[in-house]
This record gives sequence, structure tokens and C-alpha cells, in this order.
Amino acid sequence: MARILTYEEKDTWIHRLSGVTKLVFFLLWTMTSMLSYDTRVLAVMMAGSLVIFRMSKTEWRQVGTVFKFILFFLVINLIAIFLFAPYEGVGIYGSRSDLFHLFGNYWVTKEQLFYELNVMMKYVTIVPAVFMFVVTTNPSEFAASLNRIGISYNIGYAVAIALRYIPDVQDDFSKIRNAQEARGIEMTGKASFFSRIKNTAAIIFPLIFTSMDRIDVVSNAMELRGFGKHKKRTWYSGKKLERADYVTLAVTALLSALFLFITFKDGSRFYNPFAG
Repeated sequence: MARILTYEEKDTWIHRLSGVTKLVFFLLWTMTSMLSYDTRVLAVMMAGSLVIFRMSKTEWRQVGTVFKFILFFLVINLIAIFLFAPYEGVGIYGSRSDLFHLFGNYWVTKEQLFYELNVMMKYVTIVPAVFMFVVTTNPSEFAASLNRIGISYNIGYAVAIALRYIPDVQDDFSKIRNAQEARGIEMTGKASFFSRIKNTAAIIFPLIFTSMDRIDVVSNAMELRGFGKHKKRTWYSGKKLERADYVTLAVTALLSALFLFITFKDGSRFYNPFAG
């Protein structure tokens, strides 16, 4: 089975950047997209995320399964927003334009659809940045880079191990799912929607127990080797910030500042096309 969401060495300018540079980009990009509800800003950021994702040469086999899961979660989230707050957009934009009636007190409005469009654009902006960060960042180099900027190497190693074990958790998930299917539990499209949710949720507990066992093995091995005894350590995969890193950091900071300025210049982070 092809592993997904794991680092693969490739010759792109994104792979050559320091792990710290990519982390700062990811944090600023995510923070900006979460703060903004300006559709114009989100559209530009979404396009930028897709372009950067494309430039990282990430293959579909690496992210396909996770992307489908995120898409499923997004659909559930959008439905939940409508069910629990069907007029959230009406309250935000200060107007109401009914399109058609569903049932009871549920009317589909232009304002609600526009609000949920912005929520969807946030996901599409952030998800490619997450994929790009994970598949282009060498965990060992990333830990060394974090330590270079003053973060404890214990924290750096914890992050590096988490990145390394993402594909292993995915493998465990696939093995448990295959075992469930071998026992006659249907988890494909042949089962009903709610049956698949129920059967997939049943995988969570075995997956947690398997992950806990792995954590115990790794922590015991690190303790036996005396990890954490010294305040400093040397690194095999350390990388200094180069010109491309500084340029990327500067451009990211400037774009984030510009996008936030556009978002809040009118005193509200919501772009309102319904204002008369």
C-alpha cells in the first residue's frame, strides 16, 4: 500500500526551504485565513495555496485518502452549520433574501449560502498548506531547525516523531479497516451513509490502543538511550536559513499583513456584498 502524508525528497524550491520557514508560512497563512471572512482575500489565498501545492509536486496517492476524509468532514460541518444556525448569514450580513423553503422553519437564503461558501473557502485554503508542509518537510531537519531558533530539542524531537508516525498511523488505520472488512463489516460505498460512519468510528479505539503501544515502545527506547540528559545536542540534518528562506518569510509576512488590512479596513472582517 502506498503511504500517504509522509515526507518524500524531491527537487523543488519548496523542499529546499528550511522547516522553520515552512512552519512560519503555515502558521501565518492559517491564522490569516481563519481571521478573514473577506471573500476576495480568501479567493486569492485559496488560489495561492493551490498553486503552491502544485509546485510542491505532491502526488494524489500521498493525500487522496486524507483529502476524501477532510471533504467528508467539510460536508458534515456545512450541513451542521445550516441545521443548528440556518440564519447565521442573515445575522452577519444584516439582510435576508429567501431562495426556497425546505421544511419547518428552514429557508435557504443567499446570505447563508454566501457565509457557508466562505467557510468552505477557508478549508480549501488551509488544507493544501497542511499537505505541503507535511510532505515537503524532513522531520529530522525540522527538529534541528526548531532547535536552531531556540526551541528545546525535546520539543523539536516530539514534533519530528509526530511527523514520522503520521504514515504509520495511516497504515494501522488501513490494516484495522481491512481486518474489519474481512470479518464481514461493510465499510465501502455499498453500505449506507450512517453505517459507514458507525463502522469507521469503531476503528478509532483499536487505533488509539495501537498508537499508545507504539508511544510506549518509543519512549522506553529513548529513555534507555539517555535522551534528554544534556541541555544541548548536535544535529545530523541541521540546515541554516538561506536567502530563499528570508525572501519567503518576508513575502509571507507582507501578504499576511496586506490581507488582514484589507479584511479589517472597514471595521468588520466580513465582506458584505448584500449591503445596499
